[in-house]
Amino acid sequence: MASASRHALIPKPALVHEEEGAFTLTPTTTLTAPPAFTRATTWLRGALGPATGCWLPPTGSDITFTQSPDLAREAYRLVVHGSGVLIESADPAGAFYAAQTLRQLFASPVYRTAVVGDGPWQIPAVTIEDAPRFGWRGLLIDVGRHFLPKADLLRYIDLMAMHKLNVLHLHLTDDQGWRIEIKQYPRLTEVGAWRDRTMIGNPLRPHFTHDARPHGGYYTQDDLRELVAYAADRYITVVPEIDIPGHSQAAIAAYPHLGVNGSTLPVQTTWGVCESILNAEDSTVEFYENVFDEVLELFPSPYICVGGDECQKTQWRTDPRTQELIRDRGLKNEDELQSWFIRHFDTYLSKHGRRLLGWEEILEGGLAEGATVASWSGMEAAVTASKLGHNVVTCPMAHTYLDFPESDHPDEPSAIGTPLPLEKIYAFEPIPEGLTEQQAAHVLGAQACLWTEHIDNIRNLDYQAFPRLSAFSETVWATPERDFTDFTARLDGHLPRLDAIGVEYRPAGGPRPWQTRPDRHQADPTT
Repeated sequence: MASASRHALIPKPALVHEEEGAFTLTPTTTLTAPPAFTRATTWLRGALGPATGCWLPPTGSDITFTQSPDLAREAYRLVVHGSGVLIESADPAGAFYAAQTLRQLFASPVYRTAVVGDGPWQIPAVTIEDAPRFGWRGLLIDVGRHFLPKADLLRYIDLMAMHKLNVLHLHLTDDQGWRIEIKQYPRLTEVGAWRDRTMIGNPLRPHFTHDARPHGGYYTQDDLRELVAYAADRYITVVPEIDIPGHSQAAIAAYPHLGVNGSTLPVQTTWGVCESILNAEDSTVEFYENVFDEVLELFPSPYICVGGDECQKTQWRTDPRTQELIRDRGLKNEDELQSWFIRHFDTYLSKHGRRLLGWEEILEGGLAEGATVASWSGMEAAVTASKLGHNVVTCPMAHTYLDFPESDHPDEPSAIGTPLPLEKIYAFEPIPEGLTEQQAAHVLGAQACLWTEHIDNIRNLDYQAFPRLSAFSETVWATPERDFTDFTARLDGHLPRLDAIGVEYRPAGGPRPWQTRPDRHQADPTT
């Protein structure tokens, strides 16, 4: 689509039709909209005003938002002509996405936070019709391994909104850190949010070491309420993840009675899969019900993630008390005990009007009735769950794990995984092959993942995320057809927007100069 390339629109709209003329934004330009679209118009005023000095007072109709029930959910129609702008949508989310597209039509300095020129702020006359392909367009950010300050999370919510992503999967707990304040159990953050050192380098390679710096942090409940509200204003749902029964050593460090043998453990300081696992006592289940009671109060998301992945069951196999519980509950083995754990919280969440989301390992031992499966090792679990009638979110690591390196260049930052270049991200198809139309309808969408074992600062997060997240956004928004040449042409015009925002993305030519210097993630090979 030549006109989409000309305007560097990402993600690519369904239809772009060039018209004659142009519209000029001036300090006297006005805006009108129905009350239902207040969030979208408030955002648009705040997005355009700082760089242009044009604040769009509600005293006229140069830019007009209207509600059109004939359009699909989240869809919009944007018409720009010489005398004004008309935005039609059926719902507030569609109005917001239209506002995002309208901003992209302006020159990239509109993304700056202060006036840097006199304009004119002109956009071409054009008609755009657009709608998303999937309802789940997600990004996982792992704050468990490395804590990300609240201001940086707020910034990423804005970057997600810019790319029309609508689910932030927040990985809040793991072996290496607990990041959410739970008032009933203060030691979860007093103890579990802090570790005394961090591994440097890849544990799968022979040379790695540790630094000597304590690392930690957590979000207060008011922090999380703010994040959730900020995201909601941008039509992004925040899905919290509280890992059970594995990936729980930070919780066990805070409350040793949660572990299998009651031993006092530190918060984990190495990467990889940890053998520590929660015990299966009723008291531990009650503990986590109390945790989730507070989680549900903070997060209105219909989905709550309970993890369920990479559960090492060695401790369960060798513990007499766990074996007794397996027999008493009429279970066959440790896999069924894991399923018992997940089923319990599936019932718990259902009673509270929520839905359980878990990683693909929750298939082991039998899938809970209401569970939604995140398929990460490949697409096999997505196929299995879809055929069983369960909803799925696809995020196969070989196609969506942005913590994987972009290339095998020796100056890429330390990372786990094989190279995942931009073109492979762009070619990703969220629906697995071999599904019937009915089965494919269970694919809610997909999400990209930023695991942070090797990402300890916002510069590295930007470098790993962009521009690959821009490519991913198109795989979940636009139609299934792919044209990488067309995408890269639009990306050339999109990168100046990221420059204006201050995103330190990876250039096409390879690592940035600061990335080539040794940092705390690159272990000395002589160590």
